[in-house]
Amino acid sequence: MFEDFYNLTGSPFKLGPDHRFFFPSRNHDKALSYLRYGLQQDEGFIVVTGDIGAGKTTLVSQLFAELDRKRFLAAQIVTSNIDADDVVRMILSAFGVTPRTTDKAGLLRAFESFLLSQHRAGRRVLLVVDEAQNLPLQTIEELRMLSNFTVEGGSLFQSFLVGQPQFKDVLADPALEQFRQRVIASYHLGPLSEEETAEYVRHRLRLVGWNDDPAIDAHAFALIHRHSGGIPRRINTLCSRLLLFGALEGLHAIDAPAVEAVVADLNTEVTEASHAGGTARRAGSGTGGDVATLLASLDERLGRLERLTETVNSHDRTLRHLLETAMGYLALNAAGAGWNGSAARMAREGDDDRT
Repeated sequence: MFEDFYNLTGSPFKLGPDHRFFFPSRNHDKALSYLRYGLQQDEGFIVVTGDIGAGKTTLVSQLFAELDRKRFLAAQIVTSNIDADDVVRMILSAFGVTPRTTDKAGLLRAFESFLLSQHRAGRRVLLVVDEAQNLPLQTIEELRMLSNFTVEGGSLFQSFLVGQPQFKDVLADPALEQFRQRVIASYHLGPLSEEETAEYVRHRLRLVGWNDDPAIDAHAFALIHRHSGGIPRRINTLCSRLLLFGALEGLHAIDAPAVEAVVADLNTEVTEASHAGGTARRAGSGTGGDVATLLASLDERLGRLERLTETVNSHDRTLRHLLETAMGYLALNAAGAGWNGSAARMAREGDDDRT
């Protein structure tokens, strides 16, 4: 809707990662440099952490867009507490490899054969593991063992691990000492500064044909940074709603009152949802930290709602199956009871004939 009102060629603040919108802030550019460094070293692990919505997945998308496909074959997996026995199977699946057998030895043979075939083709295999904070310790150790596939001292397989800040606590476990020795670089992706936030918004708007309509003043940019905490996904959520508000109100200039109005709406929406969930907050707090927390809470609740919907659907399918089985069982019993009743009547009739 607002795209037509402001003559934009697309939506500048979509929440999904898209390397075309990659913004090289100081932190994001440095994190990308670490990933490039890891590729040059041809060995070891690179670890990148960052808060939810900090732009980690977009960073990986940008790295993949830069890769020389003649030299690298890359894939990305998103972990969900994968155990050590399943990680090899998941990696093979990510690269489109179908093993002949499903036992662990067969999977490892298939993986080694795949790596050697890529090596003969002049390519190195790169795996990026997203949401790495969910990995069990044994799975991290399994990744370390897989990195031991080498030819003439050169690594055939390399992994970059990307996760939320708590992943650093996971890696601090004494059981991962050998893994830590293989980490050649790590970086924490921090938020955008106030100046970077303004340039980030302009950058994304320009990519969809923005011609200073709507105009956004300096006070509005300051509030966008304050209420988003400089986290890109929160900036996207806030600015998308801000453009919608501007279009509905017929605004061609976005100022501080417009930002505050949208923030108040978001604050009220999430507060009402919190009340419904039994975790009430006071509406209209108006502080940057509170709204940033509320925006993060909204992202979390949307994900939780998706998981809950899938659970309900699964339960519904199970109940339907049980109901169909029960109905079949009752129909069978009814048929049996009818046959028994007919047999009894025939027996009685036979007795009557004999008397």
